Amino acid sequence: MRSVMVSALLVATSLTACHKGPEPASASDPTPVVHLPTSDNAPENMPASTAKKVPDAEVWRAIATDQDKQRIRNWYSAWQNALSDARAKGYGAQLDADPILFKPTAALNDVRLVAGNYRCRTTKLGSKGRTGLSYVQYAWFRCQVVDDSNGKLLMKITGSQRPSGRVFADEHNREVFLGTLALGDEQTAVPYGSDRMRDIGGVIERIGDQRWRLVIPQPAYESLLDVVELIPDR
Repeated sequence: MRSVMVSALLVATSLTACHKGPEPASASDPTPVVHLPTSDNAPENMPASTAKKVPDAEVWRAIATDQDKQRIRNWYSAWQNALSDARAKGYGAQLDADPILFKPTAALNDVRLVAGNYRCRTTKLGSKGRTGLSYVQYAWFRCQVVDDSNGKLLMKITGSQRPSGRVFADEHNREVFLGTLALGDEQTAVPYGSDRMRDIGGVIERIGDQRWRLVIPQPAYESLLDVVELIPDR
């Protein structure tokens, strides 16, 4: 079952070479070419009725890599390490300026990230190296949530680092995100599970009225934890 479902999780956002360039500092940078998932080009062979046949958490666990299952399992310790590192390096004021966004236990009930266009902003917390910044907050970019016959897709469609993937129900007050990372102007798809440096496992939580976040524990590059804030673009 896992091999079939993993092959189905081909993210439609463009990917090719492994470029580690940082997120642009301004939303005015050129928009890369991105092929958005539709009913025609979204991941195939992911049965829409699967979630009704088994408990919610078993669906994403059957697809997730061991690495991403561990990331999601250790979400709270990732938060603690990232916040501790950021505060130790002088970024306490930035964290305190938005206490809900940076509160590990801020998740509310009824997560339901609905289809539509979103403004999204990434904050990177903690540094993997001695020289990297432990707090970096980027400009607002564009994200999109799409419902298709196989479920729900979340895509960051502008910027130099673009997570895209499937959203799965979970047993807690959260949804689970499994996808891959597009970098720069890449234009070919990388299947989920084929490159551990591109795979992303995270959790989606509602933290306010019309406010969500995608939390990515232990991303492959730069930071200890990424927080992608999502607000409907009306």
